[in-house]
Amino acid sequence: MDTPTQRMLKIGKATIGLIGLDIALNKALAEKISVKNASNYLYDAIRGENYIPAGMKEEYKKALEREYKKLLGQEVEDDGDLIIRIFGTGCISCNGLQDAVIDAMMQADIAADIDMIHEPDEIGRHGITATPALMINGKVKIAGIHPTPVQLKQWLLEAAEKQHD
Repeated sequence: MDTPTQRMLKIGKATIGLIGLDIALNKALAEKISVKNASNYLYDAIRGENYIPAGMKEEYKKALEREYKKLLGQEVEDDGDLIIRIFGTGCISCNGLQDAVIDAMMQADIAADIDMIHEPDEIGRHGITATPALMINGKVKIAGIHPTPVQLKQWLLEAAEKQHD
């Protein structure tokens, strides 16, 4: 049986770690669930493993549908926040980069969508040749080594400033 992992997802203005979302997304894709039905399917799949505050059900469903559309390669409405992609095989070093990014986001008080990309084919499609690698809004910032916390925070602040121009 697959072990559920945590995946970060932006829900409203908060970035939330959801357990089992990757598995639910892959099952929805394998079962060819329509976009129209995806939010209910995904919500039902993850709600048992995750705390969902009262009154946030629709926000969660909206975010889950958005994530499913991205997985299908469909266009999603830009919400004006940063998009961070962390590429790696799931090793300690790659997971450490995710933790460092989240710490820098908290220090800078910046919201962002964070995607962890583990598939070698997907990593290659983005032109990444060394992992861990960090991409912010489509630009590779570093590959093969960890940035310093100061570098991370600076990149996030610069990208956030460009978003609001």
